[in-house]
Amino acid sequence: MPTEDKKSILVIDDDITIRKLISHHLNLNNYKVLLASNTDEGFDQLFNNKIDLVLCDVTMDKMDGFTFCQIVRENKNFRSIPFVFVTAKNTLEDKSRALEVGGDDFITKPFNIDELILKVKALIRRSEIYRVYGTRKNLADSFSSKQEKIVLIDDDVALTKLLQFNLNKSGFDCRIAHNANDGYKLVESFLPDLIIADIIMPGIDGFGFREMLLENPDLSSIPFIFLSNKATEKDVLDGYQKDITDYILKNEGPKVFVAKVSAILKSLSKERRKIVEELHQAADTLRTSVVPVDFPDFNNFKISYWHEPFSGIPGGDFIDYFHLDENHLAIIVGDVMGKKWGAWYFAFAYAGYIRSAIRSVVQDGGFFSPGKIISKVNNQVYQDSKISEVFSTLSVLVLDNKEMLLNYSGAGDLPIFHKKFKDNSVTKIESKGLLLGFNKDSSFEDVSFNLDNGDVIFIITDGIIEALNPNGMQLGTNGFMKMIQTINNTRLSISEIKNQVTSFTSGRFEDDISLVAIEAHK
Repeated sequence: MPTEDKKSILVIDDDITIRKLISHHLNLNNYKVLLASNTDEGFDQLFNNKIDLVLCDVTMDKMDGFTFCQIVRENKNFRSIPFVFVTAKNTLEDKSRALEVGGDDFITKPFNIDELILKVKALIRRSEIYRVYGTRKNLADSFSSKQEKIVLIDDDVALTKLLQFNLNKSGFDCRIAHNANDGYKLVESFLPDLIIADIIMPGIDGFGFREMLLENPDLSSIPFIFLSNKATEKDVLDGYQKDITDYILKNEGPKVFVAKVSAILKSLSKERRKIVEELHQAADTLRTSVVPVDFPDFNNFKISYWHEPFSGIPGGDFIDYFHLDENHLAIIVGDVMGKKWGAWYFAFAYAGYIRSAIRSVVQDGGFFSPGKIISKVNNQVYQDSKISEVFSTLSVLVLDNKEMLLNYSGAGDLPIFHKKFKDNSVTKIESKGLLLGFNKDSSFEDVSFNLDNGDVIFIITDGIIEALNPNGMQLGTNGFMKMIQTINNTRLSISEIKNQVTSFTSGRFEDDISLVAIEAHK
């Protein structure tokens, strides 16, 4: 594999032996390894290299790993880099702290090198999925009503200031640059809705600037207009071959210029709204396929849920239930990893696999094992080439209303939460299974425990714990646990949790919201 194609992993540890050990095995697995003995060197590596994953110790001189991770996550350029703590610390408080500051995983020293490599592969592939599919947040932002942003590039300083003044006066947010290189940097940082560039500029001309943008997949699709004193037929044809949106002549005057820009953006906005309307229609038509209308009555249990697609745009969360027999009910919660709206359609495939796996388990008879269900689904997903590169989390719970028993297993999912009625305590129960479809031979273990009268089980997807308040602070796992603990048992309900989460975020959500509550009341 060429060096430039290798994934880069930053290893930060003050123990040279650990650095060398990890580096050796990562190199054997075709990764490019960058080393740092402290957080200062870690920052240098982050700012000067493209990093695909960070492996970081916690206890170090000057700054500990938790603080380092928290600072890294405050930089928007590094928020999506997978971050794994490799440390001798192994208490529940340490693991909770790791998640609170933005860590993705936690490996305890002394570690199994195969486990470390497996987690590295899983996290890097997961981050690739996010990049390939994009985020539905970006999709929604591009469709929402907001002040539209424009970048204008022209070497004529007086003209650019005049046009900028008129555009800003008309309600746009216009930024200017006077050459192609500065314009490119501005486009990268500002991410405008429209780019306007002069054709004739010193150094790199407008056509060269357009080619620079076309080489960057993140910038190539931004609508582009050429600005010119006069456009010859050749200029026009050359421009349209470079996939531009339109031409505007400089001599038409500022008012006509602003009117044309407004018309172009309005036309683009209509096309975007049309796409959203079609998505909403599809969601309204098919949403019941991935989320039940209501949960069934099941003796000795009250089951309810809250599901809210992000900005009404179909997402990857799915919820389902299955009567196994009169005493057993299976509840399924999953999240397809791929935040573009297309991820929603993969949810149908997963729902179908799950139904097929459950039928197989039921036909086998005997004990209903969530782990066995997930194993069957995982095997089918892994062998299906159409969705083998799309991963999903999955939580499977089987309720026994005769023994008041809950059996649980998960694949790459968030913990489930058990609130006990007798002492108001909240316990986090975690699975150890890998994401569905990542490894054909993954094992999924069952966890079983009894439920007393009044106990409540909560199943959530990441839209809840990643919910942000107006100050940009995440609710987090601990925040959710405190929230359900402080709600009086007599008021503990889906509607009360919904009210509190909505209040925390001021009504703005960053992802799908899915929560299932299971209350025992024998």
